[in-house]
Amino acid sequence: MNMQFLVDGLVAGSMIGLGAIGVTLTYSILRFANFAHGDLMAWGTYSALMLLGLLSAQFGETDPIGPFSFGWPLIAAGAFAMLLTGLLALAVDAMLFARLRARGQAIIVVMASFGASMTLRSLLEFIVTSRPRYFSRDIQMALPIGPGVSATPDQIALLALTGLLVLGTHVLMQRTRIGRAMRATSQNPALARVSGIDVASVVRVTWLIGGALACVAGMMIGILVQIRPLMGLDLLLPLFAAAILGGIGSIGGAVVGGLIIGLAEAACVQWVGAEWRAAVAFVILIAVLMLRPSGLFGVAGQ
Repeated sequence: MNMQFLVDGLVAGSMIGLGAIGVTLTYSILRFANFAHGDLMAWGTYSALMLLGLLSAQFGETDPIGPFSFGWPLIAAGAFAMLLTGLLALAVDAMLFARLRARGQAIIVVMASFGASMTLRSLLEFIVTSRPRYFSRDIQMALPIGPGVSATPDQIALLALTGLLVLGTHVLMQRTRIGRAMRATSQNPALARVSGIDVASVVRVTWLIGGALACVAGMMIGILVQIRPLMGLDLLLPLFAAAILGGIGSIGGAVVGGLIIGLAEAACVQWVGAEWRAAVAFVILIAVLMLRPSGLFGVAGQ
């Protein structure tokens, strides 16, 4: 039996899981589904691409690191792009979502996120056009890592990066003051405010974390596949399916949900057909909503 779909599914699932963390944090703390989150992934990826171009123009082309397709300029560009994407998320919230949240009507905020999504996507497509772009056009050879299973160095590196980022986010949420404040706000915003928690700071940190991780997830797609203005839209349904499957508010659950979605899609491609891949996330989402709305690690009634 060909087990290559396991690696493909884990890689795809790690991208989905990182993006789903921002979705689950936004929903649990701000109480609305942000449909513009996928477009933050695209903006973050193009920001990294443009920063990489500036660094290359300033310092010249550099050799890749070891067996990987990327070098230190992309790592530096990615770090700065994470900050820029977080700031973009903050800006969208300040200009749009915060004003609407003050009115107390969640459905208006949700509908506004649809408009923000279309605006961000159309503006990006206008600026960069719809032509696909790449961080590198070098072709990597897959390395055997087990019977019937192989992976490229980039795939292995990005899986390791996902693990580090998820661990770092978990430590932030569990061991730091702002993390405890975020968890308290998620459980009861009114009580958290009465208890002296600066809810405004919690909201800002939520957007920064969600935007930064969305940028990394988008860059992973750009490194392994290609960069397109619609890349975030294509992942929007899997992102929400992963967040709901894992349980709203659970960072580990979002990652596990992403891995399950990724593996299910890869298995579908191998055993059923690539044309059915897009339906996998939808089927899983509907099944979870019908059988276990709280998700695998969520709290019932949240």
